[in-house]
Amino acid sequence: MLVLTRKSGESLIIGDDIEIVIIEARGSQVKIGINAPSEIKVYRKELYEKIKRENVTAAQSKDKSVASLAEIILKNKIGK
Repeated sequence: MLVLTRKSGESLIIGDDIEIVIIEARGSQVKIGINAPSEIKVYRKELYEKIKRENVTAAQSKDKSVASLAEIILKNKIGK
């Protein structure tokens, strides 16, 4: 992990096109601004983790639905 010290108004660059700007630092909170291309998604970590969990749950649910559908199709073919 890279650890940097920045003051309000200072920034850092990630790659060629992402800039993180320190807007304000007060007590234990830091307000930052992020300049990034619109195709780059930026999430708070806790939201990103929730999205990942929901995607895993949805994928597992979808797999079960596909398996159930396959069973129905096979039963219908065998029954004919």
